[in-house]
Amino acid sequence: MNIKHALQTRPVLSSLAITILATLVWCLMVSPSWAAIPEAVADAVLAGLFCFYPFVLTALNLFFCFLKHPGETARRAVRHIEAATLILGILFTLLLLCVVDIDFGADWPLTLEGLMVHTPIWTEAYPTVFAFLVLGAAGFVLLRTADFKKMPPLVIVCSMSFLYLGAALCVTWIIQVFTIDSLTFYLCLLPLNWVFLCIRLIREKTMEWKTLEETEKRTFDNRFLEKLNQKLMDSEKWPFWAFLLAWPLAGLAIMILALFGQRPDNIIRAWTETSQWNLSRQISPPNLMYDEHYLCTVAARGHQKLVKPIRMGVRHGHKVVVNRQLCIANAFEQILEEHSPRLHRNVRRFYDTCGFPVARLIRSPWASDAVYVLMKPLEWVFLAVIYLTDPSPEDRIRMQYIPPVPHADQAVSL
Repeated sequence: MNIKHALQTRPVLSSLAITILATLVWCLMVSPSWAAIPEAVADAVLAGLFCFYPFVLTALNLFFCFLKHPGETARRAVRHIEAATLILGILFTLLLLCVVDIDFGADWPLTLEGLMVHTPIWTEAYPTVFAFLVLGAAGFVLLRTADFKKMPPLVIVCSMSFLYLGAALCVTWIIQVFTIDSLTFYLCLLPLNWVFLCIRLIREKTMEWKTLEETEKRTFDNRFLEKLNQKLMDSEKWPFWAFLLAWPLAGLAIMILALFGQRPDNIIRAWTETSQWNLSRQISPPNLMYDEHYLCTVAARGHQKLVKPIRMGVRHGHKVVVNRQLCIANAFEQILEEHSPRLHRNVRRFYDTCGFPVARLIRSPWASDAVYVLMKPLEWVFLAVIYLTDPSPEDRIRMQYIPPVPHADQAVSL
């Protein structure tokens, strides 16, 4: 069985196997040693499946857009690749959304933490975007599954118009999130493939209508619809008529959405009422930088009713949330460094060894609450030491994480 026959009969498995094999060869060229073979095989499977195979599917779908008069075997291969694109594309996109630092529930005015970025779609316009997405999917399913010989041309053109609306949404998403230097680049692949699938489906149905020797004539009682139906009998003009029909259909969809509280301009504001993206027109406040190496800093990220943040502070040039426990811990270490530098170095070494790994595991407000409660006994010990050694203990506590004046000693963070 040659490669061409394998690609025609088992296109998904064959293309995936070729992708993994090419990735394996590349990995072995990078590390040409027998000892590296097991690791190279594992890397090739993971990289081939998740990194390179999406591009292979994209290239195949682009090729199929220009495929003329495919035979039965080629049509079957096209269907297999189409199914693999949709299934794997949705699965990989969902996995990718768990990795990228995008908060889809945070609009641009909210202050985020760390490296998180705001949603690329205005949350108040989600219903509008979802409605257009459903229309595009409905048009695709209708053209793909319905009995084509029994469909009037007007219904076919309406379905193509829905495809145009969904494809326009995908193109806008690609323009919004496209960046070449981050994982968000992969978020463009599924919408791009959807556009290719729509183009190929429209061409396929247009040619399929032309090849029908006998078509049962569909008539409408309404004179306007009947006249329009007769004009649509020429399938070569379907893409053009579908493009024209897409505009009133989009307007009708917007009018219906307005009855449910959506603004007429939400389809535009969905992309512009954002920040940090290509079509954004807003500027967000700077993110809060939390140093996750430090237990007390992490504890300050807990629920406000428990940890009681008192103000914003500055650490290493970044704004941080400050509560009393954090100030007491930092003041204690400051005193320890002033009165016993050797003991301070030993404590710091121990904390760097044991505290850092624990702090990196804390990812939720509830975990931060637990750390805050567990640190309470130490907070009382620290407070006792401060009151026993400092003539103005509260002044020292209040001065923690305030931007230092020039030539002032820098406090060491705990």
